[in-house]
Amino acid sequence: MKTRDKIIYASLELFNEHGERNITTNHIAAHLNMSPGNLYYHFRNKEDIIRCIFSLYENHLESGFQPYEDKQVDVELLIGYFDAMFYTLWQFRFMYANLADILARDEELKKRYLHAQQQVLTRSSHVLHKLKQDGFLHLESDKITPLADTIKMIVSFWIGYQLTQSSTSTITKATLYEGVLRVLMIFKAYATPTSVATFTRLEQHYHALANQESL
Repeated sequence: MKTRDKIIYASLELFNEHGERNITTNHIAAHLNMSPGNLYYHFRNKEDIIRCIFSLYENHLESGFQPYEDKQVDVELLIGYFDAMFYTLWQFRFMYANLADILARDEELKKRYLHAQQQVLTRSSHVLHKLKQDGFLHLESDKITPLADTIKMIVSFWIGYQLTQSSTSTITKATLYEGVLRVLMIFKAYATPTSVATFTRLEQHYHALANQESL
């Protein structure tokens, strides 16, 4: 792995483990056993590193939430979307935990974030439209985009919400699976009679994963 990539992934690990506000470029350099000067050869500052991490985030959003075409809707297909949702929350949890502050410090990053979120809304609306078309969801067409936006809102602020609802400062995988289950609760409320069983199987799957992580 190139030095630049090592810095990016080490920073992501440290930000997730200790919180972005608690990690400096010196911490990152020490973690990699390199001099601060070597790190600054590749990155001007911490914001520069965060922008590169954000590129990983953008790539994941693009690949993980593409509308399905010419595929049969089944549990496995839907698990792909919900697993992508979980991965996004877990892999970039530092960002969700401190989103407003990170974006307030970097106007360029905020523009990129807003663009990425608009793309997510467009793609997720398309997915919901396909699920309606394929008989898995029952809702009016003019409610599809607001529903997609509501789901996006829950995902975006689930971690921040959890951090304000208890004395813990640590986000676990079990906590994130609970967030996935809340989104599933919404989907199940719009399920058609023929799709209820599929969403119930999804709930059982993620309940089992949440319980496993709680042990």
